Amino acid sequence: MNRTLRAFIRKELIQTLRDVRMRALLFGAPIIQLTIFGFALSTEIKNIKLAAFSQPRDAMFGRVTEGFYASGWFARAGYTPGEDPFELIASGRADAVLIAPKEGLARSAERGDGKMQLLVDASNATKARAVEVYAKNIIAAAAAREYGARGEPALKFDVRVLYNPAMESSMFLVPGVMGMLVCLITIILTAMSLTREREMGTFETIVSAPLSNAEVLLGKTVPYIILGLADALLVVLAGYLIFGVPVRGPLWQLALAALALVVTTVSIGTFISTVAKNQQQAMLGGFMFLFPSILMSGIMYPVENMPKAVIAAAYLDPLMYFVRLIRSIMLKGGDAHVFWTNLGALALMALSAAGFAYKRFRQTLN
Repeated sequence: MNRTLRAFIRKELIQTLRDVRMRALLFGAPIIQLTIFGFALSTEIKNIKLAAFSQPRDAMFGRVTEGFYASGWFARAGYTPGEDPFELIASGRADAVLIAPKEGLARSAERGDGKMQLLVDASNATKARAVEVYAKNIIAAAAAREYGARGEPALKFDVRVLYNPAMESSMFLVPGVMGMLVCLITIILTAMSLTREREMGTFETIVSAPLSNAEVLLGKTVPYIILGLADALLVVLAGYLIFGVPVRGPLWQLALAALALVVTTVSIGTFISTVAKNQQQAMLGGFMFLFPSILMSGIMYPVENMPKAVIAAAYLDPLMYFVRLIRSIMLKGGDAHVFWTNLGALALMALSAAGFAYKRFRQTLN
């Protein structure tokens, strides 16, 4: 190899690796993320929140539902017996509801019509398919246990699919991908904004302008907030026109959710830009945040399937709250409980991220 080329390669390696933060980003972050998510992520559907409704003394139905909970796939949903089953699913407190016949399962089965109704939230098509398969196996096992080899009268169930009758995966994935794209664009653009100014030598000009720290920060972030909201509108329209994803909830809910997410991600991007020394570090810093944020958001992998420690970390992920919001608004009509609880958490994160970004930005200017 040419001596000059060899020296040039050596110089580039030394320049890249001499910064401690760059070494941590290049070698530490991938190992940590691989270790965490190798244990945390699973495509297996479990911890499905199930509610069961029956007459008080329906012993057979009680044994059937215990079979659901003992299977390891289902967990007890939090509810009271008098609640509306449809409201439980709309609010996200239950993924499925099993309803016994009015006269009791045993009496209905003796007449040859031991048919229960299973309501399934199909806004997650993958989970809905798993619920149906699990229910079929559990109820078949219950029938064999109750009636032995005869298998008659058989226990049966009707499935009623809610919010996505055709169980199309795009209805579940597209709203989540919308949030991911907005998050990706706003964080990367904002993270690189200040570092670009430093590399181009224009940061000193901004600092010397007759503006307060808050005005400089607003000048650097408001344009990206506007661009992020424009992107949010664009991806919602694309989802509606191209993939046929409905918007069943009010548009003002969608706008508030998008604003809270964009303010949060722009603030996080600004914080990253104040820590990074150059655009390369800013890009890697944005990736370090985005990769775990996307994986823990519930876009592709159910959060409920993850270990408890990872679930706790997921509650610090703004994208998780936005994904829940946008799916509820677009597919379920914007349940009030889901909207206000997740919007409140996202707004709190937006204020916290903006506060940290402003504090760090002021230190950078000073």
